[in-house]
Amino acid sequence: MAWKTLDDMDLSGKVVLTRVDINVPVKDGKVTDATRIERIKPTIDDILAKGGKPVLMAHFGRPKGQVVPEMSLGLIKDAVAEVLGVPVKFATDCIGGPAKEAVEELGTGEVLLLENTRFHKGETDNDGQFAASLAALGDVYVNDAFSAAHRAHGSTEGVAKLLPSCAGRLMQAELSALESALSTPERPVVAVVGGAKVSTKLDLLGNLVRKVDYLVIGGGMANTFLAAEGVDVGKSLCEHDLAETAREITKKAGEAGCEIVLPVDVVVAREFKAGAENETVPTTECPADAMILDAGPKSVEKISKILDGAKTLIWNGPLGAFEIEPFDMATNAAAQKAAELSKAGKLVSVAGGGDTVAALNKAGAADDFTYISTAGGAFLEWMEGKELPGVVALG
Repeated sequence: MAWKTLDDMDLSGKVVLTRVDINVPVKDGKVTDATRIERIKPTIDDILAKGGKPVLMAHFGRPKGQVVPEMSLGLIKDAVAEVLGVPVKFATDCIGGPAKEAVEELGTGEVLLLENTRFHKGETDNDGQFAASLAALGDVYVNDAFSAAHRAHGSTEGVAKLLPSCAGRLMQAELSALESALSTPERPVVAVVGGAKVSTKLDLLGNLVRKVDYLVIGGGMANTFLAAEGVDVGKSLCEHDLAETAREITKKAGEAGCEIVLPVDVVVAREFKAGAENETVPTTECPADAMILDAGPKSVEKISKILDGAKTLIWNGPLGAFEIEPFDMATNAAAQKAAELSKAGKLVSVAGGGDTVAALNKAGAADDFTYISTAGGAFLEWMEGKELPGVVALG
């Protein structure tokens, strides 16, 4: 691994500029889910233990270079202090006089939270002067925000080039998990990719067929691949205009020795609502007036057998309309199978993406997966094989 970690840095007496993701949901002035704050705690604890003074840089919402009071990080200062269990001071700007004074006054064992970096246009423009103003505040830079690593911003890339830099514990865990899943995996490798549309995941599918042994396609995406094979999918969600693209991906997979796995049976219904009357039919027998809303039990059996023989699993997206019962069956069953194998030490399983986390939580499987990434866009870009500016800058 080309990047350094906290173990490689001397932090004693140093001001440690730490990029974190604490873009948490807030309702009526209260943080409703503190998960993102909880995930930075190991990094802050280690910086304090090494005698460093953590100065937190973060964005909050999308103020687009304007000062927007309801997007001030001051609103969550108390929640950050509560989770970290140490005094947290707040600077009313992330650069200039207010930031400099707050850094100078920071005592040992205290944490400083800087105001929203995106209140400055220079943040998203990755402006050199803005990055230099941030860098002037500290001695060492730590990036613990993998979720923002796909953005070449002042606080994610610009500063990293100006100070001795390393990955924080969350970034380190994320990168280690991702490297073990796709860069240097134990084979066979299985990828489960679901979701509504092929069009949003073309780069992803194109990269995966060259890297994995089995590519399991679910959700509305599977309908597009089935239709491309001449299967009548009735009134199902399907991108018929991408039939040729689906055939090209299938061809590339064959050339790379990757087997594409599509449903062999499906759960169909005439209406899209919870508890809708439904039936399970072979994939080739979807009624013309029905829509496919989930993979069937034989498909789950097939996926389970593949997982039994696998060593590594990458998961992004559900296998059906998991939000409503009973169309969550395939996602739940396959997720529980992967969790069981992971818990037994037989499978390294890495999952990520918004819908994915929600689906695995709903299935009660998330806790037993090897690693769950909450990074969203950065996780997807990594799966697409793209270089992430925030990670490259640490090298």
